[in-house]
Amino acid sequence: MKIILLKDIERLGNKGKVLDVKDGFARNYLLPQGEALPATDENIRMLKLGEEKEKRSKETDKKTAQKLAEEISKVSLTIACQAQDNEELFGSVNVQMIASALKEEGYDIDKESIILPEPIKKLGIYHIRLRLSSDVDAEFKVWIVKK
Repeated sequence: MKIILLKDIERLGNKGKVLDVKDGFARNYLLPQGEALPATDENIRMLKLGEEKEKRSKETDKKTAQKLAEEISKVSLTIACQAQDNEELFGSVNVQMIASALKEEGYDIDKESIILPEPIKKLGIYHIRLRLSSDVDAEFKVWIVKK
């Protein structure tokens, strides 16, 4: 029986692939579990339309992310913290604090998007990376100053 996979299945293939599997496997497992559809002409046409729509959506998302990356690369944040005389902070600046500072500037960025290898523990200027989408990154400056 010919089927279209609706999900990635480890030993069979990736989503959207048209396969020929045994009738019993398709009828008793793949179709009832919602992991596949019969490969009729209508279902294949619907799959192609869905793929085109998804591709257009990804392109739009990428353009939006690139525009946001250009804007954010011009941003320079200042975070005031209490520090000792040797410029070490009492505590540290973490992803949550950077996300809050970005929000105050008008950018609602998820803290999961901020790439910070380790919390900042000294005064200074730091370049912080953001992962806006799978293939769009941005970088901006954060100034850690003494209160």
